[in-house]
Amino acid sequence: MLVSTAVRTATKRLIPLLALAYLLNYIDRVNVGFASLTMNADLGLSAAAYGLGAGLFFIGYFFFEVPSNVILHRVGARIWIARIMVTWGIVASSTAFIQGEIGFYVVRVLLGIAEAGFFPGIILYLTYWFPRVERARIVALFFLAVPLSSVVGGPLSTWLISVGDGALGFDAGWRFMFFVEGIPAVLLGIAVLWLLPDRPTRARWLPADQAVALEERIAAEDAAAAGQDRGVAAALRDGRVVALSVVYFGIVFGLYVLAFFLPQIVAGFEQQFGADYSLVEVGLITAVPYAIASVTMVLWARHSDRSGERGLHVAVPAVVGAVAIAGALYMDSPLLVMVCVTVCAIGVFAAIPPFWALPNAFLTGAGAAAGIGLINSFGNLSGFAGPFVAGWLKDLTGDSRAGMWVVAVMMLMSAAIVLGFRRTAQRVPAADAADRAGDHQQ
Repeated sequence: MLVSTAVRTATKRLIPLLALAYLLNYIDRVNVGFASLTMNADLGLSAAAYGLGAGLFFIGYFFFEVPSNVILHRVGARIWIARIMVTWGIVASSTAFIQGEIGFYVVRVLLGIAEAGFFPGIILYLTYWFPRVERARIVALFFLAVPLSSVVGGPLSTWLISVGDGALGFDAGWRFMFFVEGIPAVLLGIAVLWLLPDRPTRARWLPADQAVALEERIAAEDAAAAGQDRGVAAALRDGRVVALSVVYFGIVFGLYVLAFFLPQIVAGFEQQFGADYSLVEVGLITAVPYAIASVTMVLWARHSDRSGERGLHVAVPAVVGAVAIAGALYMDSPLLVMVCVTVCAIGVFAAIPPFWALPNAFLTGAGAAAGIGLINSFGNLSGFAGPFVAGWLKDLTGDSRAGMWVVAVMMLMSAAIVLGFRRTAQRVPAADAADRAGDHQQ
């Protein structure tokens, strides 16, 4: 009873704050997709140059991800998450001042360095607060920030671009958009210093008996985990970590190609189908797949927690998403294309929360910090490869279809690997299942 009450309180106190932080994070990461509708012409960027610049974010991100997560484990989430948010907000706003292709590349690398460690740091932080049986649902609630960032960020970004010409002295709306959208991250980062306790026993809003019971429960689960905390080096050499890194690469490949190129796909309906949309209408249309995917993701994650099954809950949506994005290439109307894109978005987002329950089944302590950081950093290299390959193929072929085929292949690869991994994936322990049943009865 103490643990379930503590979990409910922690969910209400922490998840809205963390989701808001990640929403700002993701808006500042992918708003370049909306900026590209006018920025590319202003800066003289080809589709390949834009894809390269959009993806360079993940180079800095890759090299600093594991060190950042290990530092977070040592110094605490409160200080380190605040540092990450303030620095990324400053860099995001500075994108408003770039003058050419090289400046675009530089600021994207710096943004990746500034943001490195945020997402895996939060995933690690959640393991300090929530028992394993709750984690897919909790990750889904936190990860709602990503589809919601497109539901909110798409219309917001396109509106700021449309009204930003001349605002605050900027000569282009996309510059105004970048400047404005970086500021909230700095302000919330400062607030995090007061709002984010490192662990349950340090939370003033959690009764002492509940905090102790929750930490003891999590400590007992960690002690019984399949793999004890063997340290950073052992985690990085673990074959399971490597396999999951490849799986995440394929899933996130689809996520970032959608994020960076969906606005251009919708804008391309005018040439392909004769449809005519304003800039704001493009933002509203791109929000629809993410709004539907957000609901499906939470329901799918709850089902994964209740069943205790993880592998199929990753593989099935990955396959569905792959088939859907391939099918979009053969549709003959904007509506049918968007239906397929929406199903693909559902597949991508539904796969992610149960995926993060897989490494948590065998990684603890400093090993978890390093392993989660490696999985996320390697997986997010697809954020470099995806936009670059899609942009290069678009330049080569004249349309976006080849890039979408690559998305389908990568997601099918992830599904195949995770099905092989499923034999060793941990199911929810019997003790956890019993506790869950007890919690539901209460």
